[in-house]
Amino acid sequence: MSRVPFYLKERLEAMNERVLRSRFEASKLPPWERVVLTWLLLLAFWAVITANTEPSNLVLGSVVTLVIALFMRDLITEDIRRSGNIVEKILYFTLIYLPQYLVIMAFRLLESNVKVAKNVILMDIRPGIVKIKTDLNSDTGVTILANSITLTPGTLTLDVKKKLGETYLYVHWIDVETLDREKAGEKIKGDIEEWLKKVFW
Repeated sequence: MSRVPFYLKERLEAMNERVLRSRFEASKLPPWERVVLTWLLLLAFWAVITANTEPSNLVLGSVVTLVIALFMRDLITEDIRRSGNIVEKILYFTLIYLPQYLVIMAFRLLESNVKVAKNVILMDIRPGIVKIKTDLNSDTGVTILANSITLTPGTLTLDVKKKLGETYLYVHWIDVETLDREKAGEKIKGDIEEWLKKVFW
């Protein structure tokens, strides 16, 4: 049997990987913005963990988190979309995007809890594993989507596969309502993916 199809498939996967990588590099934030965003996130985390708002603690936290941010800038903010200036990003995220996510998740949790309770009471359970496609390509965006699906009662993300520039999630669904991949994806992902596409590439 000829190895040409395998060779072509490998070449195609490598080419798609290069295109995705070049798109990713073009959409990256400048290094200084990544440092500032990482520093602010770590400083907020420091203030919450220490539960101490004295000036000496905040100054110490600022210095320590700045040093850490210089080394960790690519771990936290590498996948954030490049749009607008840094002040816009911070204000949009804290005042619009984060509250939106919390409201979306609150409604999803409430709706899912009611559905799961109904399924358990009526013993109407048809569990199965469905494969759904996501338009997100960044590791951070896909991770948040997978964890959000897992947090929602009745669904559990089992695996993530990336193939030829497309990302698929394998989800255990307690009550498989449809076998159509697109409809299943809409029901499982809800508005979470659309929200994530505003922040991550």
